[in-house]
Amino acid sequence: MESSASSVATSHSPTLLGVLSDTHDHADAAAAGIATLRAAGAQFLIHCGDVGGESILDLLAGTRCAFVWGNNDYDRASLDRYANEIGLQHGGDFVELEFGGKRIAVTHGDSPKLMRKAMAEDAGYDYLLLGHSHIPSDQRSGRLRIVNPGALHRAAKKTVALIDLSRDVVRHLVVTI
Repeated sequence: MESSASSVATSHSPTLLGVLSDTHDHADAAAAGIATLRAAGAQFLIHCGDVGGESILDLLAGTRCAFVWGNNDYDRASLDRYANEIGLQHGGDFVELEFGGKRIAVTHGDSPKLMRKAMAEDAGYDYLLLGHSHIPSDQRSGRLRIVNPGALHRAAKKTVALIDLSRDVVRHLVVTI
């Protein structure tokens, strides 16, 4: 089930984004990934799907963040209710963000339709953040920078990504669990 795009409102434009994905309800790995991003200076967290359960949402509660669902987030109705109860904003399957004039699309990466939407030239995005493959990557397609932070579950090397919007620099960070 695909949802329409949602925008997540923020009161302050961060320059350092911490990106994680594919936690699959492994709270220890997610906590280590978040700690790694915070230690690197992340000011806003983005989870690219396959959250997995309430324990991951608890880790995001109280932080400046946005997230989308992935193909392994099975009980979305229950997770939606829980996210709303603890004050987390999310975009369903697709979220649009804008910080410092940079337009960012976030989706899990499992929907060809949403990928085409984000990658269309007239969409005007500067970044597309996604997960799903569990493989860290950083590539360009025209003006669009496509970043996959890797995964914090079912990956030989657990990784997250730090994006410096002011300098257009992406760093993948190895997470020790």
